[in-house]
Amino acid sequence: MLKTIEAVYDGKAFLPEEPLELEANTRVRLVVETLPLVEEDSLSFLDVAAGLHLDGPPDWSVRLDDYLYSELGTNGVQAFVAGIGCALFGV
Repeated sequence: MLKTIEAVYDGKAFLPEEPLELEANTRVRLVVETLPLVEEDSLSFLDVAAGLHLDGPPDWSVRLDDYLYSELGTNGVQAFVAGIGCALFGV
């Protein structure tokens, strides 16, 4: 059987982008051709932020500094905002 598939190399193994109709431990021959990075694979900052499904105070975008640097932040909003940075930037 001869079939062309696309896969991603994770540093240890090739991960096919579609299921293969092969039994486990079937020997295959791979011919590697690197493909250009597809822009659709990378997400924008806004896509990542929207995908986090975060919930905060209704006025937090207007009063962010108040929540971060005043006593308003003592109710856990500071931790919430810090968590956003960690989630977005992997810190």
